[in-house]
Amino acid sequence: MHTTPAAASSSLSSSALDLQRGASLREFNTFGLPSTAACLVRIHSEADAKRVVNDPELGRAAKFILGGGSNLVLTQDINRCVLKVEIKGRQVVETRDDAWIVEVGAGESWHDTVQWCLDQGMPGLENMALIPGTVGAAPVQNIGAYGVELKDRFESLDAVDLITGRSVTLNAAQCRFAYRDSVFKQELANKSVITRVRLRLPRPWQPVTGYLELERKMAETGISAPDARQIFQWICEVRRAKLPDPAVIGNSGSFFKNPVVTAEQCRDIIGRDPEIVHYPLEDGTFKLAAGWMIDACGWKGKSIGRAGVYEKQALVLVNRGGANGAEVVTLARAIQESVYGRFGIRLEPEPVVV
Repeated sequence: MHTTPAAASSSLSSSALDLQRGASLREFNTFGLPSTAACLVRIHSEADAKRVVNDPELGRAAKFILGGGSNLVLTQDINRCVLKVEIKGRQVVETRDDAWIVEVGAGESWHDTVQWCLDQGMPGLENMALIPGTVGAAPVQNIGAYGVELKDRFESLDAVDLITGRSVTLNAAQCRFAYRDSVFKQELANKSVITRVRLRLPRPWQPVTGYLELERKMAETGISAPDARQIFQWICEVRRAKLPDPAVIGNSGSFFKNPVVTAEQCRDIIGRDPEIVHYPLEDGTFKLAAGWMIDACGWKGKSIGRAGVYEKQALVLVNRGGANGAEVVTLARAIQESVYGRFGIRLEPEPVVV
């Protein structure tokens, strides 16, 4: 247990916690941005979360929940009690005729979980391979890639209410999933800590291959009916080719959401920019490729201060070395203005800016 004398002199409850005062958060956010937490508590179990709530000091403190730090832009010190979720464990809890139900600790790596499920003969997550972050953060953001979102593979989750200390279980409807959004980014933001997530992996498995990069791979290899392992490998190859490793260069993955527009708006933009990458959605709207628009505005490889746009993928902002959160935000706003000026569309950031 890591405690300072100040932490050790706190209440009996907090003395049982893995607690640190004045903790640097630089290593806990994939952008590598400087920030210090007034108090950092590592949550290893549901019981730890309840101890925080019941602690006379920590229970009253404002909370900030931290998973893998891959969807976060820190612009200042965090004068709150930061709860870093590190709950582990994976198990199949039910085998149904139409699905496997897999329960995963919120602190497990998302990508490692995708691979683990494949290794156990349970496909369905392969399109979301190499998305950074933890399993507990996946429902918060409703992560997704290459035609599959977390909500498509979600059964339920367990969480601890940080006001009452009660354990709660939420289904998909209660999570109110939307595009890169959920109830945990809205009214439950930092008020409920996710402890375990149950994933629903469909039987029989059906491939999802309707994205341009996957269609190219199928054409290049001549494999018209790829299995889940093949799709997993292709997506890892595609992502590694265009996305930087946070361990090498700080980043938070895709920085902007792909905007969704009406069919009329899409036709108007295609009329001006026929090459814009766009995808039809089931409700008749269209998703536009934000990275394509940023590239078209000339931002790829450019920098403001020590924050820059990645040379291989304009959707990714990077820390060139020693950047702070203010530089990242300044760069992001400049990109937003450029895209709005040319396309009339206001890009929305994916990461939480604090």
